[in-house]
Amino acid sequence: MATRLLLVKADGSVSVHSDDRAYKPLNWMSPPCWLIEDGKLWIVENKQGEKLVITIDEIFHDHAQELGAEPGLRKDGVEAHLQELLAEHIKTLGDGYTLVRREFPTAIGPVDIMARDSSGASVAVEIKRRGEIDGVEQLTRYLELLNRDPLLAPVQGVFAAQIIKPQARVLAEDRGIRCLVLDYDALRGTDSDEFRLF
Repeated sequence: MATRLLLVKADGSVSVHSDDRAYKPLNWMSPPCWLIEDGKLWIVENKQGEKLVITIDEIFHDHAQELGAEPGLRKDGVEAHLQELLAEHIKTLGDGYTLVRREFPTAIGPVDIMARDSSGASVAVEIKRRGEIDGVEQLTRYLELLNRDPLLAPVQGVFAAQIIKPQARVLAEDRGIRCLVLDYDALRGTDSDEFRLF
């Protein structure tokens, strides 16, 4: 037994939350499912017959709130916005850089930005909000593929993110990939001196 937040939504879903896991529930049942109250037991069952059984000892607060129609959520600062802004301010990569294309197609997926440096060499840029090892691995795969094309090779890599984890930075630098820390607010409205290129 412990103090928990039980969330029952209009779509029928039920989730059990603690105070230390942010938005992730300890347990849940996704819709379609049905909640049956049986004394101190809540039994949540889905159409496959799976059950989530919750024992209620004491209720500290019980509140119902209609949320109404969903107007949609507009996120600010997502990877697509960062990509668009970096493409508009391509000189953030360095003097003489020019944009070739956003979403440059490859056989394993699009490279966020393809650019050329001041000498005309190709540069592939992978953009993330949080730069982690998997993003470096993704860029590495793109670079391996792009460097097989004699019209593009040699292709350099730039890993750009708002935050770059230390492990990702070490891996990127080990592979000859430059890291660029992006300040979203600065990218929207101030000059490129606000960026740090490593």
